[in-house]
Order: sequence, then structure tokens, then C-alpha cells
Amino acid sequence: MKYFQTNFLSYFLVILLTFAGTWYFISNDKNKLVTASEKSIPSVVTISSENLSFSNNRSGIGSGVIFSNDGYIVTNLHILTGQKIIVKTNKGKNFPASIIGVDKNTDIAVLKIQSDEKLEPIDFADSDNLKIGDEVLAIGNPYGIGISVSNGIISATGRDYGNPYLQLIQTDAAINPGNSGGALINENGNLIGINSKIFSRTGAYQGIGFAIPSNIIVQIATQLIKFGEVRTLWIGNFRVLGVRINNNNSIINGLRIVEMQNTGPLFEKGVKVDDIIIGINEKNANWNNLISSLKFATLGENLKLDLITRNGELITINFDSLSKNSN
Repeated sequence: MKYFQTNFLSYFLVILLTFAGTWYFISNDKNKLVTASEKSIPSVVTISSENLSFSNNRSGIGSGVIFSNDGYIVTNLHILTGQKIIVKTNKGKNFPASIIGVDKNTDIAVLKIQSDEKLEPIDFADSDNLKIGDEVLAIGNPYGIGISVSNGIISATGRDYGNPYLQLIQTDAAINPGNSGGALINENGNLIGINSKIFSRTGAYQGIGFAIPSNIIVQIATQLIKFGEVRTLWIGNFRVLGVRINNNNSIINGLRIVEMQNTGPLFEKGVKVDDIIIGINEKNANWNNLISSLKFATLGENLKLDLITRNGELITINFDSLSKNSN
């Protein structure tokens, strides 16, 4: 009898501790998402855009995020359908906004407001560290009903959804019309992307949404604020073709230079037609990596190319202090 009581108490304690531990982790996880929402919601704004022309009264509504405490707002270009733009903060105040700069290739726009209230800029996370399955929250103003939060995971990264300039984040968090320009945050309440588009046969949420990664947002927004435009790295005028080659008994992808003008840094380094780029800044050579390396490099950043020359020689070329061309 004593043995039975001892074992019963042991089993009871194990079950109790297991239940308590499960409850703690569930409760802690829920509290984490609540904390993340509370942290980020004040940084998300509603953006309305109205056309002042009598012949075209088209208007649009979307979302945006506060980029800095001096009034810069980042959003999607496609929601700015009219000349009159109003930003509504989480505290319910409306402010007229002016367009500082736009980039059509990435669908990013930067607005500026003069606010008499203290603004709360969003904190940015490093989008290069995202993992499939990470829990995320989407914050925006779907259908204009008010700032709302939806929960999901990262379904994929590096998506090319009709735009070679972007490596989009795919999520199953609910994103609907009006969410565009809003925040996609991680469980710590830090921005990992700006919600940009959805895949849908109905025009509404069907479980596949896309966001522009935060690292691209920072790079593009910083240039728009500083220059009013995006300035890309320039290494010359040339054309490439994707190829697969045998290199030391292994098949690798590369970019064969099929046409090049006799001008620019690439030509001056001795690169010629039929040379093959096999590495770009320590990454595999493909069209997307080439575009992103030129498009999204920060000012003053260098570029490293690994090539196999037309004579079969393996060389590395470093470009220091590349010039910038406005797009």
C-alpha cells in the first residue's frame, strides 16, 4: 500500500509539473505576441490618398510604418493614387503628407509629415536571418476598418513574384486590401518586412501574401530620404546570359557576358565578352544576385566578382568605391 501511494504521488507530481510547464509556455508565447503587438502598433499608420481632379475622384487607402521620429513614413508606392495624401497615426490624428521620393522598381515610397505629437518609429530586424516557420504578425488597416493584427508564419523567403529586384518574404498571415504598406513583424515586435501584395484569385486573402524584406526597405528608404531617388551601383553597360558550366568536375551556374560596351569599370578591369561570372560577393552568380548587388548596395559599398575568363582562368575582381547612377 505504501509503495502504491509513493508511486501515485510521483506520477501525480510528474503530471502536475508537465501541465504547469505546458501552461507556462503557452501563456508565455501568447504574452510574447501581445507584447510584440503593443510595441509595434503605435508605429503603424493609415494612409489615404485622394485625387483632387473633378474628372477622376479615385481614392485609395493603405498602411505605412513610421521610419524615424522626425516624420518620415515608409509605404508602398501603389497605394498613392492621388495628389492629396493624409497620414492618420495610431492616436487618431490626421496629418497632410508630402512625397519625398519613390522607387518604382521596389514599389517603395517615403512620405514626410510635420507632427505635433511624439512619433514612435518602428524597430528593424535583420531580414537576412529569417527562417521558414518563424512566427510573424501582420499589422495594417484592411479594408479601412482600422488597424488590425493577424498571425501567421514565414512560408518562404527569396520569392521572385514578378519582380527581379526583390527577394520577397512569403507569409500566410492574413493580408487584405488596405494592408499594403503595413508592417510584418517578428515575435519581438521588430519589422522584418512591409506587406506589399497577395496571390489571390478573388482579390482577397487566400493564404499567400508577400512582404518586402526590411533590409531592402532600409537601403531604399535611406537613399530616398538623402537623395530623393535611388542611386544604383554602376559597373558599365553589358548584357549577360545564364549558363551552366563544368568546373573541376562539378556543375555550377554562371552568367556569361555576351555583350559589353567599351566603357565603365568592368571593361577597365579587363573583363571581356565570353567571360563568365560565377560568384557575386561570395554568393552564387545568378540574375537576381547580380541585380540586388547593384541595386541595393549601400553608398560606398564595394563589389567582388569571381569569374572564369574566356581562356579558362579563374580570377577575382574587386571594385572599390563604385560610382552611382540614378535609375
